[in-house]
Amino acid sequence: MDLKRVKKEAVELSNDSDSAGVSAKPLGDDMKRWKGTISGPKDTPYDGGTFVIDIELTSSYPFEPPKMKFDTKVWHPNVSSQTGAICLDILKKEWSPALTIKTALISVQALLAAPEPSDPQDGVVAKEYTSDFEKWKRTARLWTEQYAMASSDTQVLAPLLEMGFSEDQVLSCSVCCRGALSSFGLALS
Repeated sequence: MDLKRVKKEAVELSNDSDSAGVSAKPLGDDMKRWKGTISGPKDTPYDGGTFVIDIELTSSYPFEPPKMKFDTKVWHPNVSSQTGAICLDILKKEWSPALTIKTALISVQALLAAPEPSDPQDGVVAKEYTSDFEKWKRTARLWTEQYAMASSDTQVLAPLLEMGFSEDQVLSCSVCCRGALSSFGLALS
């Protein structure tokens, strides 16, 4: 790993005012492990969300791309809804040493705005995107609200989706189940 370059990227990212809606920094003194954030692109189901990206630099960086995956759950054809793995050409065969961690994050952010369902990472999401776009959009928005936005309601309701309740059941629960949730020590705002 070109440590001099990695340190330079860290300084540039820390001095950047986040004008592109992305940020990243190393975890402690370990220059191989980073955490990045991406603001959800405007006019998409991800708008208003902040998505955390796990970044690992290999010993061959910048001659090999960084390994990136979403820590924040996201409903997107090119992102695994289970593992957060990202299907994006510049994170694989189209990587160039001229690219940086910041440009990779901007590319992931652009992917959020322009899904490519013909080259999916998650076949279920891609099928929904192509066969029922409005349902895909609602689900992507719901996941953004649950996992990428700070809201007490969605933090309480997110586990219900993970337990297998349908989107409609979860949404109606937020209206009718305040009393039941409070009996378990949970509260909706």
